[in-house]
Amino acid sequence: MAYTEMISYNKKFVKSIGDKRILILGFGREGHGTFLFLRKIFPHKTFGIADQNPKLVRLNLGRLETVRLHLGKRYLGAIKNYDVIIKSPGIAPKLIAPFVSKKQRVTSQTEIFFELCSGTIIGVTGTKGKSTTTSMIYEILRDAGFRAHLVGNIGKPALSSLASAGPNDIFVYELSSHQLYGLKKSPHVAVFLNIYPEHLDYYRNFAEYGRAKANICLWQNKDDYLIFNAKDRLVCKFAQKSKAHKISVTGKYYGLDKAAAREAGRISGVSNDSIEKTLKNFQYLPHRLELVGVFQGITFYNDSLATIPQATIAALDLLGSRVETLIAGGFDRGIDFRPLAEGIWRSRVKTVILFPESGKRIIKEVTASEKGGGIKYFAARNMREAISLAFLHTKTGKICLLSPASPSFGLFRDYRDRGNAYKRAVKSFSKKPRRM
Repeated sequence: MAYTEMISYNKKFVKSIGDKRILILGFGREGHGTFLFLRKIFPHKTFGIADQNPKLVRLNLGRLETVRLHLGKRYLGAIKNYDVIIKSPGIAPKLIAPFVSKKQRVTSQTEIFFELCSGTIIGVTGTKGKSTTTSMIYEILRDAGFRAHLVGNIGKPALSSLASAGPNDIFVYELSSHQLYGLKKSPHVAVFLNIYPEHLDYYRNFAEYGRAKANICLWQNKDDYLIFNAKDRLVCKFAQKSKAHKISVTGKYYGLDKAAAREAGRISGVSNDSIEKTLKNFQYLPHRLELVGVFQGITFYNDSLATIPQATIAALDLLGSRVETLIAGGFDRGIDFRPLAEGIWRSRVKTVILFPESGKRIIKEVTASEKGGGIKYFAARNMREAISLAFLHTKTGKICLLSPASPSFGLFRDYRDRGNAYKRAVKSFSKKPRRM
């Protein structure tokens, strides 16, 4: 579908913003994609771009006389000069609330995509597992010959694929809580995996975070489908409010992801044989319980994406008693680590290596009971120090697991940087003589 056809398809949307002053708030990957999309529809329109980065790289902005830049610490002050604010997901709603009036419209790339998309949307959300599940569904559809698109957090910005797509295309959309926030439309097929406390620095409270996640199913109708985790109490509560056909699934870690992907494939008309063939050949994503390898007799796993206690607990349960060393800790969002301590007590972990700042609270919970009395713990200032300790305190035949139960900010740029640093350090230290 060409841009001119898309405009014809949804004249209401174009008319609603065509004569409005539009501000793209946040100019990262998604904001940049939104700009390029709107520029093709409105080639002569002047857009505002606001971002806290004062050195924003001016990529593909076209004629600068049709762009107004608002950069630096006071970027939010530009909001008052615009009618429509297209907010990037990384900017918390509570940050912009003091600057927005009732006359203004705050929207997002996700909302615009849902308004304009003529194809089928399969949306996937969950505190953990959504990237893997989204990838599985996409590959199941692609292998079966469907015109499928991988969009959202893990794929391309959603709007970048819209112009060349038609009513028979399927968009597999990984939806974060930030993208779902304020949405008044749900996907035709919704996959709702789990809800755990996370991003509590972004939302006012956990209840607001949960309500944002729930938008994936709250606006569905009787012709839609909801695939949901029957073992998650809060997910089940929200599922009851959906009018869609409901399909419950269960499973632990990748088992849950596979179960949800199977059902999404079946709803789309893919045969069981084709689904199982795709899942058998599926290559798991980096930093999600990724096997790094066996070095000096120790098996190393990289689970850097485990940024909450529940993800680390699931990894410990899945790998079992061979896990002897756990590397955890990172940015402290104030999450309760008592469940993690209980998970460590249940496991056979003998050594816990901890990063600041949450590492202090993790070890406090682990040692709060006599159950943690036999566990050795060490503080590490960086990844090389952590790996040095791991080689020193992990026996041959055992597992060293990086599963931080905390975000990466502080020591690392993001979970990818942390996971890559882990893999580099493991391979570097594996070449040195081992001391026990």
